[in-house]
Amino acid sequence: MPNAAKIRARVGVLGASGYTGAELLRLLIHHQGVEIALLTAERRAGQHMSQVFPQFSPYSLPKLLAIDSVDWKKAALDLAFCALPHATTQRVIKALLASAPGTKVVDLSADFRLADPAAYARWYGHEHHAPELQKEAVYGLSEIYRSSIKSARLVANPGCYTTCAELALIPLLRAKAIDPDEIVIDAKSGMTGAGRAAKEEMLFSEVSEGFHAYGVGRHRHMAELDQEFSRAAGRMVIVSFTPHLVPMNRGIFSTIYVRGLNTSAEGLHTILCKSYAAEPFVHVLPFGEMPHTRHVRGSNMIFIGLANDRVEARAIICAALDNLTKGASGQAVQNMNLMLGFPETLGLEQVALFP
Repeated sequence: MPNAAKIRARVGVLGASGYTGAELLRLLIHHQGVEIALLTAERRAGQHMSQVFPQFSPYSLPKLLAIDSVDWKKAALDLAFCALPHATTQRVIKALLASAPGTKVVDLSADFRLADPAAYARWYGHEHHAPELQKEAVYGLSEIYRSSIKSARLVANPGCYTTCAELALIPLLRAKAIDPDEIVIDAKSGMTGAGRAAKEEMLFSEVSEGFHAYGVGRHRHMAELDQEFSRAAGRMVIVSFTPHLVPMNRGIFSTIYVRGLNTSAEGLHTILCKSYAAEPFVHVLPFGEMPHTRHVRGSNMIFIGLANDRVEARAIICAALDNLTKGASGQAVQNMNLMLGFPETLGLEQVALFP
């Protein structure tokens, strides 16, 4: 019997005390197909969610547990969301699936995004702890890998920066409409992209009234971008990508510079419009219009705009999404819906919060 046939699917959130964990709960509390059966948080074990995030005080939720105390077989989860730090997740998922092989997993960390374990070791500085599971992991870019996600047991939710750039460029690379060797991605993220852990460099007085680049020349998302763009282009692609931290809570904004191959900027726009015409969460703006992060805040939408560059054959693409929703937890719920047989938009119909 498929999970969708049950009255409610039992789901757990591992790492519920972080920003992505809280965003998952915001979306799942009113999801008609699920029961929130398990919440974990190592430092907050034994507490109620309302003690961590007071906005959840009106809702009846399970008490937070330490992961080591969970009996995965008794938990009887249909699906687990893993919102844990990288490396930690590999060991947890390995133990979970060994004890409860029927449980499906959506991993929000970077642990299973890179198909090549050797590439993971190069970029993350240690060996992959579950290479046998990496072989079955499906990259969870919902609009691109929908059919594979539906039958997957383990889905690697993409990163926020990568989701924003990949949805804007993959249709163009597949159509061989842009030069794969001339892609420049200038991306900006809100503060929540750095997580909730206390860090001196993330104090208000350290980041307000300015913004800066970081991970210049070697950000870990480069490996993810190269992997997916190479798949789309059918050849090796190495992109130029620079992330920046902006003093706002939510949002990713990517300005992308490309060169068309015998295709005008208007032609590139047409390809994107046709590619996403039936997609509920990808909105391509009229030619020449640009998105704002404020127009997608709190929603599972990505807005994409495209305009002519003044340099012949070049085009400028701008894409915006909420890093906690479409860039993380919203896309994770979208993937859960696909994996459990629910309508893909269930629980994700929120209009952006503005102003």
